[in-house]
Amino acid sequence: MSNICVLGSINMDIVLRVDRMVKTGETILSKDFKKVPGGKGANQAVAARRLGANVYMIGKVGHDGNGDMLLKALENDDINLTYTLIDSKEPTGMAIINVDDNGNNSIIVVPGSNMKITKAEINNSEEIIKNSNVIIAQFETPVEVTTEAFKIAKNYGVITILNPAPAKEIKDELLKYTDIIVPNETEAYELTKIKIEDEISIKKAAKIFMGKGVKFVIITLGENGAALVSENHYCVVPAYKVKAVDTTAAGDSFIGAVANKLNSCDGLSFEAIKKAVEFGNKVSSITVQRQGAQPSLPSLEKVIEIYGEE
Repeated sequence: MSNICVLGSINMDIVLRVDRMVKTGETILSKDFKKVPGGKGANQAVAARRLGANVYMIGKVGHDGNGDMLLKALENDDINLTYTLIDSKEPTGMAIINVDDNGNNSIIVVPGSNMKITKAEINNSEEIIKNSNVIIAQFETPVEVTTEAFKIAKNYGVITILNPAPAKEIKDELLKYTDIIVPNETEAYELTKIKIEDEISIKKAAKIFMGKGVKFVIITLGENGAALVSENHYCVVPAYKVKAVDTTAAGDSFIGAVANKLNSCDGLSFEAIKKAVEFGNKVSSITVQRQGAQPSLPSLEKVIEIYGEE
């Protein structure tokens, strides 16, 4: 069983169901409204836990009702919250999510307490980072905090996975400590200015990341699957064809699944990651057929029921 540490956001998602995405200056009516536990970090933690990993969450919520609800939800999924803290000043993070009839979404995040995690708090978490097989981070918490966590991780041979979302400029120091980076097509473009269209463009974008120290690049391609690139290898792992209802947590479930299949830097090979990506595609194909972020994340039993044993 893998030990996974997730450094990331814990948000309350405000989900609005709409016929289509709103245009600039337009007012439309929502068909439905729900409050659902979310946040990229929390989603990835729950995904990994439901697939069988031991998961430790490093994050921060506000001293408010949303924070209480989110911590309770994580506790119900048996996430270790020893290093999940409460901020007395900033409110719990929120995300406003519009989901249309095709399952596509647009998301606006209010970071709140997520951005109040400090380097000192990361250093206090060294023991759980040290004892993890993998650490995952995103960009809904401070970048300098992620850099500190990854630096600690590399001192102990822990695999580091960076999900650069929402996309922002990445300092070279962070990439130096990153084993695997997992952007989607939009994020890859924002970070490299290369439009992801084909094998050539994927390899060009990946080369930029690898030139700064990243060992493996996984670019998720939506319904087309995921491209995996290393210095000497390339492949596209196809997605499973399903009818998407809500894609909100598709990427998060994919990353939690990939992390779940990786055990140590010593075994970090192209083939091992390819198998992890194949598993990630199975998990995300189930996620997109359900509504909500954390409610949509499947158990290992459900994955086996649908796709069988590996």
